[in-house]
Amino acid sequence: MSDFAQTVKQQANIVEIIEGYIRLRKAGAANYSGLCPFHKEKSPSFSVHAVRQFYHCFGCGASGDVFTFVTKMENVSFPEAVRIVAQKCGIPLPKKEYSSPEEAAEARLRRKLLDLHDAATAWFEEQLNGPEGAVAREYLAGRGLDPEGIKTFRIGYAPDSFNALRDYLSKQADAEALRASGLFSQKEHEDGTHGPLYDRFRKRVTFPIANEGGRIIAFTARTLETGEKAGPKYINSPETQLYSKGQVLFNLDKAKAAIRQAGFALLVEGQMDSISVYLRGIRNVIATSGTAFTEMQVNILRRHTTQLAVNFDPDAAGANAAEKSIALLTEEGFDLKIVTLEDGLDPDRYIRERGIDAYKRAIMGSRRQADYLIERARQLFPGASAEQKVKAMNFLLPHIRRIPQKLIRDQFAADAAQKLGIDSVVLREELRQAALKRRDHVEVKASVITEVERVLLRALAVVDPEFEPSRRLAAQALAEQPAWFEGLPSFPALQALAVRNAADPIEAVEDDGQRALLAVALLGETQPPGVAEVFSALQEIQERAIEVRLRGIRAQFAEAERRGDHAEVAVLMQQKIELDQALRKLHQQRPPEE
Repeated sequence: MSDFAQTVKQQANIVEIIEGYIRLRKAGAANYSGLCPFHKEKSPSFSVHAVRQFYHCFGCGASGDVFTFVTKMENVSFPEAVRIVAQKCGIPLPKKEYSSPEEAAEARLRRKLLDLHDAATAWFEEQLNGPEGAVAREYLAGRGLDPEGIKTFRIGYAPDSFNALRDYLSKQADAEALRASGLFSQKEHEDGTHGPLYDRFRKRVTFPIANEGGRIIAFTARTLETGEKAGPKYINSPETQLYSKGQVLFNLDKAKAAIRQAGFALLVEGQMDSISVYLRGIRNVIATSGTAFTEMQVNILRRHTTQLAVNFDPDAAGANAAEKSIALLTEEGFDLKIVTLEDGLDPDRYIRERGIDAYKRAIMGSRRQADYLIERARQLFPGASAEQKVKAMNFLLPHIRRIPQKLIRDQFAADAAQKLGIDSVVLREELRQAALKRRDHVEVKASVITEVERVLLRALAVVDPEFEPSRRLAAQALAEQPAWFEGLPSFPALQALAVRNAADPIEAVEDDGQRALLAVALLGETQPPGVAEVFSALQEIQERAIEVRLRGIRAQFAEAERRGDHAEVAVLMQQKIELDQALRKLHQQRPPEE
């Protein structure tokens, strides 16, 4: 070890350095413990010794000193780890020696690009405070940002000029560095040559994007114009040597300490959402910049927490991004809760219209990911037909499959069956088996109809006038209470038969699959069912429908109690009492005389 590295190691506090990456708790006079960042675990097995200045994980066996830790966490070489620790400790760096001219040139370019972004940020800030920035200042004020908040996030303004920033930065760097910065564009001619550089961001509010260490590495710029000439609402820096969109979490540099203190991170979709939430006191907020999570972002976040509240925009794009993020984070063992806001508002607008206290209550009332996904499945595939329920199940199964713990997968499947109203034993078992075996979908084959369905199909297919009362009783029940029958695989055939005009019942059912179910029922018939048999079948159907509603109410009741919503609890209790009474009354009914 070099003399400089030895000096850094002697001055560095390994506990403070490691706490910059993961959360530690005191576990003795000189020991600290936390979740190991090098393997997945639920219980802390990672220990740091403050006096001897080393770490050891009793789970995976990883151990070492402060440099070993930083090398693994940052995926850097030993010399780079020494540099990082020195900077964290405020120790001046000696002049660096490089192994090759190429390595030296790459390091110089990286430093130059960081300097260019710092200079561009300061220049954008100046433009915002100048005469041309008046419209931008008015826009930011309308978004609830005061001068202090603007300063905190170093928000600026790119004026309506093709070369103002280029001319300013040309004094500090050559064309190669300017081109590599991502701050400029240039047109490519047909002969393969390139035109002159011009400013990428023009007439836009600029939002700097920082790396985890707080250095500016890219920008997002929002237009202040409307209409076709305005171009895209947001323009982002391209991929550069400094910036890769899938490897950066917006605001993590400011939020990481608050994340460790709060024990969880709040994940929002947009940068403006993150800024608005942060400036109103919720400091553990980060953003994905409008994209679903990547594996690299997951690994970055894992250093700080595995507890996450997700609050993406409620529109289709936000819901899709949320689903993709939930899938990846679940597979990686994160504990997720989903924040949903009333009236389809995003976090920024919700806070401005309802206030920060209302938003905090929304976070406190966040739902388990299972509850959120089940509700999403119900919205995407409404209705009580077996076909819709299979679609809802197949929407949920990829999420269920990703859950590592078998017991939690089984519970998710049970909750899904209950809340989707899956009363069929066949469907419930298919869902349970798919969840346990971590399959992505279920393939429900042609349904084997129950005896109740056989009775009703035969009754509605009656052509003999002697059994007309049986047909009339079944048809009347279908007309008055269609909801009783919606969950039956043969529901479409029952509907078609109830209103049939054709003499031949087979002709009344157009769907091939439904016609096959009817054929199965009729082929086993010896004689049409009587009124008492039909009445018994209808009674069983109604009892099932009431039981499904009771299961749903019990689930809602538990959720309302968890939220402390006493008014909702009272309403649900009254509904349960009424259904219990209806069930008792049903059991006392007697069939009409034939």
